[in-house]
Amino acid sequence: MRISRRIALSASFVGAVLFSAGAASALDPAARVNPEAGTLELFSFGFKAYQRGEKLEAFEALRYAADKGHPGARWKLGKMYADGDGVPENDYEAFKIFEQIVRDQDEDGGGYANAAYVSSAVVALGDYLRRGIPSTPVGADLPRARQFYFHAASFFGDPKAQFELGRMILQGEGGKADPRQAARWLKLAAEKEHVGARALLGYLLFDGQKISLPAQPVQGLGMLTLALKRASPADAQWIRPLQEEVFSMASEADRRTALAYAEQQMAAAGGASVARN
Repeated sequence: MRISRRIALSASFVGAVLFSAGAASALDPAARVNPEAGTLELFSFGFKAYQRGEKLEAFEALRYAADKGHPGARWKLGKMYADGDGVPENDYEAFKIFEQIVRDQDEDGGGYANAAYVSSAVVALGDYLRRGIPSTPVGADLPRARQFYFHAASFFGDPKAQFELGRMILQGEGGKADPRQAARWLKLAAEKEHVGARALLGYLLFDGQKISLPAQPVQGLGMLTLALKRASPADAQWIRPLQEEVFSMASEADRRTALAYAEQQMAAAGGASVARN
């Protein structure tokens, strides 16, 4: 499947598009879904119903909008299937929807407004191809997964794709291992605040040997410690052993400096959040 080059946009924009107040519909909340309504009207009806917690009604409206070609509706349907959100979880159905989003973008050229949906769909396809979907025609295909991550990382600048690509290249999954190239992708994702990328990059920088750079123990331990503090419970499970390993090898002076750095960064982030609010 060919994937067209598009302007770099963060896939996180998708959520803002779906749930922004500016897309509010004038539809009566109590009204029933009208399959003959226009695409935008159906889309607005669907996400308003989703916000109210009426997910079956939301799914119906989004399905009609998706059938009429609305890329946001298709993306949201794929996410609902992938997460089991309001409908039974069905990864294969999600895979087919995300695949269709990418295929349609290829065929009609799409536009910048659709780039965030396409980027997110490409990353989702990479995720599925990396592990496969049991009892379906979609098997694990590491080279293809790596290719999909590369497209999203390169063409859309997606931080999750950059992280996953870096991790695959570091471990030699789906192709040749190249720690220095992996570090470059991880750095791009880390600059966009990706927690996992910061953790892995910090681990590599601590002694520098794998990436043929001078050891940077304070920066490496500091990045790992900061990543652990910001990690979700799932990410913390794999980040904590790396942080503890590096912490045990660091000198007492490097530990103090790295911990002070992590605390300073956390405090600065907290202050910035308060200022924005």
